[in-house]
Amino acid sequence: MTAVSILGQGNMGSVIAGIAEKGGNTVQVLGSGDIDKTITGEIVVLAVPYPAVQEILAQRAEQLAGKIIVDITNPLNFETFDSLTVPADSSAAAEIQAALPNSSVVKAFNTTFAATLAAGEIAGQPTTVLIAGDDADAKTRLAGLISAAGLRAIDAGSLRRARELEATGFLQIALAAGEKIAWTGGFAVKA
Repeated sequence: MTAVSILGQGNMGSVIAGIAEKGGNTVQVLGSGDIDKTITGEIVVLAVPYPAVQEILAQRAEQLAGKIIVDITNPLNFETFDSLTVPADSSAAAEIQAALPNSSVVKAFNTTFAATLAAGEIAGQPTTVLIAGDDADAKTRLAGLISAAGLRAIDAGSLRRARELEATGFLQIALAAGEKIAWTGGFAVKA
């Protein structure tokens, strides 16, 4: 059993909390008004919009040291929905790792919508969570948490692959925002 802290009380935070609990883990969910509460999880999920990350890191960097940090953000331009806001040779996850050098940052959950995570399937296939990171143990622990809830986890490679995961997440969001796919849809991975 693992202790998981989720920073964010929106759709994704709630669904990821359910996934963690389904696998028998303890879950702490903290919202923006809980700044006085200490993060207790070994795994900490940043289930917030990308623009909120810098403030969280500034307020909680010390508490995040030594933990596995799961970045689910998609750093897109929320005004136009037409571009990512990080440099082309970087990613939100890489920026978070640079800000938290004593933590293990992994990118995950950003290529799935909350509805497909909750449903556990898409197009008749188990929902797949792609994971990128440089810490093999952190990726294995997160994959175990995901698999225990009946979902599929695939190691997408090093943290450098976070850029491609963020581009995939951005494409999916752009398609849904443009009403080309439903917010209950998305990409399926057939292994």
